[in-house]
Amino acid sequence: MTLPAAAGRRSPVAARPAPAGAPPRSRILVIDDEPVVGRVAQRILAAEHDVSLLASAHAARDRLVAGERYDLILCDLMMPELSGMALHAEVVALAPEQARRMVFVTGGAFGAGAQEFLAALSTPWLQKPFDAAALRELVRHVLAEWGEAG
Repeated sequence: MTLPAAAGRRSPVAARPAPAGAPPRSRILVIDDEPVVGRVAQRILAAEHDVSLLASAHAARDRLVAGERYDLILCDLMMPELSGMALHAEVVALAPEQARRMVFVTGGAFGAGAQEFLAALSTPWLQKPFDAAALRELVRHVLAEWGEAG
């Protein structure tokens, strides 16, 4: 079967501009040693934000030391090798403005030290398993509170 050639060049479709009043996209880093959990969080947030995903607190620390900056860092609390609490302590020393942008997610299996850590934070935290609405609401809330996009 042969089809006739198109009569003229089609003009490229213009990218849709963001609707008036739409907030700009925020940069979010998701750190979770459970790949499925990290990918789920990334998919939930990717429609509204630019989301990077890492499975290691060490890799996150390296990025922050290299100068990468995020509007929000969503970090698993309990991870092997370097926990979210230990990462937070290192980020406080290396990039304190980024430490203030950390929000934690936890499966709930943690001891008194983790409970005290979460209680001392000025940011909310999210319990696993979470649903899409809860994660989006948490992100919107903290970004709005911090005066960022979202």
